[in-house]
Amino acid sequence: MTGQIRKQKYSPEELRRLIHLYGQTRDDSLQEQLVTAYTPLVETLAKKFVRGQVMYEDLVQVGMIGLLASLRRFDPSFDRTFESYAIPTIVGEIKRYIRDKTWSVHVPRRVKELSPKIKRVVDELTAKLQRSPQISEIASCLGVTEEAVLETLEMGRSYHSLSMDSELEADNDGNTITLLDLVGQQEAGYGQVEQNLMLDRALHVLDKREKEIIHLTFYLNLSQKQAGDIMGLSQMHISRLQRRALGKLREALRVEQLDTAKAAT
Repeated sequence: MTGQIRKQKYSPEELRRLIHLYGQTRDDSLQEQLVTAYTPLVETLAKKFVRGQVMYEDLVQVGMIGLLASLRRFDPSFDRTFESYAIPTIVGEIKRYIRDKTWSVHVPRRVKELSPKIKRVVDELTAKLQRSPQISEIASCLGVTEEAVLETLEMGRSYHSLSMDSELEADNDGNTITLLDLVGQQEAGYGQVEQNLMLDRALHVLDKREKEIIHLTFYLNLSQKQAGDIMGLSQMHISRLQRRALGKLREALRVEQLDTAKAAT
């Protein structure tokens, strides 16, 4: 029965008749036929929102919930097509799922809602200005504060958690370490505090632009491309400046450690 239904194709007039009949009878077999007929629509809408780790099958299932809700709520007596009613409902369900269920950690709802708006505005302003927009321009376009934009960009890294096997650049030769290598085993909290204090004291060797790059790529965990978009620089330029800044910090930390060792003796 199901296989035969899936092969059945309906004209727009037949679909309108089935929807009208379903609105009167609420017959389960009619609902099954309509769900099958409109499944391709749900699949098409789901594909528009697939990104990163969001699974296509999950979005289709969520979209089907929206389709069923549309079938049950649609009033054929209204002067509108079923599709014009169903599409916003299906898309709304998918967007809510992405907003509420696909962040790796809990963040405020305002951040979840502002994040896609920032992405859209960045794309629009980049096309309009022919350069990466500044934070102030993004904030002005959205009617929010610069702090809200920065907060959202910072928390945006929580959309997906990083694996402990994620690699970080360790030196100028391109050697890498993993996040797991940075996890302390004994009294990790005290050691991290000491490292942070040493790093804060070493930051004075960097100029303003180098400090901003380190802040964006290590403190805010943005990619070099994302940092370049914010600063109006190419990814290659960001990479060169980042390597130079890391070299300065390593040398400053080496001197700091030597001075600490001398003082201890």
